[in-house]
Amino acid sequence: MLDAEDVRRIALSLPDTTEKIAWSMPTFRVAGKMFATLPEDETSIAVRCPKEERDELALAEPEKFWIADHEAQFAWVRVRLAALEDEDELRDILADSWRQAAPTRLLEAHPRLGLPPEA
Repeated sequence: MLDAEDVRRIALSLPDTTEKIAWSMPTFRVAGKMFATLPEDETSIAVRCPKEERDELALAEPEKFWIADHEAQFAWVRVRLAALEDEDELRDILADSWRQAAPTRLLEAHPRLGLPPEA
């Protein structure tokens, strides 16, 4: 089962990522901009996700994704670590969130990071 250390290891492996405690929880930032947090008891993560996609995810897989009340107005979604299939799925979710927060210079330097493999 995936845990907070897996989140930390994968998040910190992404380019220009740092960890910072904010609101009494670990947060992960790319070039200073937050893209993931480990809230409460560290059994879930919060990541950036466009609202339209987030709503679809929460409806399609409620055992895996949900929207915290205090984050409803923002483009963030919660992900239950225990519901993830494997480390690759966690890596994909974190990399996708990283892409949403990363500055253009990093996106240009890492054009395939967080994107599905080319067919």
